[in-house]
Amino acid sequence: MATRTNTQSKIEYVLKTVKERKVNFIQLWFSDVLGTPKSFQITPAELETALVEGMTFDGSAIDGFSRVQESDVIALPDPTTFCLLPSDPTIGRVFCDINNLDSTPFAGCPRNTLRSALDRAHELGYSFFAAPELEYFYFASKLNNGVPEPLDSGSYFELTVSDLPSQLRKMTVLALEDMGIPVEYSQHEDAPSQHEIDLRYTDALTMADNVMTTRLVVKEIASQHGVHATFMPKPIAGVQGSGMHTHFSLFKENRNAFYDSEAPWGLSEVAKHFIAGLLRHAPEITAVTNQWVNSYKRLVVGYEAPVYVSWAQNNRSALIRVPKPKSNNPDATRIEYRALDAATNPYLAFAVILGAGLRGMEMGYELPNQTTENLFSLTPEQVGEMGIRSLPGNLDEAIREMENSSLVKDVLGEHVFEWFVRNKRDEWAGYKTHVSQFEIERYLGHL
Repeated sequence: MATRTNTQSKIEYVLKTVKERKVNFIQLWFSDVLGTPKSFQITPAELETALVEGMTFDGSAIDGFSRVQESDVIALPDPTTFCLLPSDPTIGRVFCDINNLDSTPFAGCPRNTLRSALDRAHELGYSFFAAPELEYFYFASKLNNGVPEPLDSGSYFELTVSDLPSQLRKMTVLALEDMGIPVEYSQHEDAPSQHEIDLRYTDALTMADNVMTTRLVVKEIASQHGVHATFMPKPIAGVQGSGMHTHFSLFKENRNAFYDSEAPWGLSEVAKHFIAGLLRHAPEITAVTNQWVNSYKRLVVGYEAPVYVSWAQNNRSALIRVPKPKSNNPDATRIEYRALDAATNPYLAFAVILGAGLRGMEMGYELPNQTTENLFSLTPEQVGEMGIRSLPGNLDEAIREMENSSLVKDVLGEHVFEWFVRNKRDEWAGYKTHVSQFEIERYLGHL
């Protein structure tokens, strides 16, 4: 009864806000399996029905959703996600869960996939939190001889107050704050025209929604000023790619389950098993956390991206880092998973990361010794002699690991798992048969 009453009060709040703020349209947002944002909009006259019953639409038109013969699905708005768009306050947006016509959760909805993984954690008494660092590039809207053109030449923490990219980043942060998405940091990143926005931690489902929103807001504000923003993992050769290092923690009964004041590094047994699970299953989940052919142009030695399956306290060459909390604050104890890129589907990525960690907890996986060496300075042979595995080197290797993973299939469900593998097989096949400009320049005049 309390849940029903709470939901009703949220619906009433949305209806009241739409009326008082004279909202003309409400956009219903959701995601396909690859994390591409989708939406359709309704008028205020349809809003109450939508909030209670949902809106039917053709799921066969969405990649990874329904087959034609069973096409109709229902978009059910989550009233807790409603907000007005800063670019046009007469338009509201709300994220939706996709349901079958009988109101059961639709198996092809990534938001449902994450919710299912979170429900599994809740059954064990845990809540899962995330705090991502989204990196991206600003480029001129037109290519320069086929190459993206950076708009600044800055590097880490460059203090620029008048250039357009920095102004765009500031406008983006303000827009996100207006939408109720708190930003912890924003800064210039290492590569020219590369920037970063770090979102303040919250529960993983809300954070996945926030990542989707942030990517759209970054792109929209850039476009309004004649600039192209991209979360492509490696848009320029020879510089750092764009990642999405994400900090994770588990809480139980409002206490950080990763913290133990009596243990080395302050890491509880829960944290150790969780990290061990992530390490053991990292190659299997990489196709999800790094889902594009281009993702593996970033995951190479020499560009500060993780390549080796290892963990450490403050070693940024490791896949998993355990930052030291400020002022010995136990609630700040967390792990940082560094392989993710910002072009992932956050719903699926957070789900498989949680699934791998929970598997480590349930099976009692032992945590290997942390890596103190700078792995970037070692040869692959030296790393191999240490017994440290590598992440998959390309999308083909990643899909092979995923195909053999019962864990990933369990977390994603058969519908998403099988469609995702087929889609990525098609992407790899297209990539293998493509003749690139690199090959033309390297071989055409010599062979």
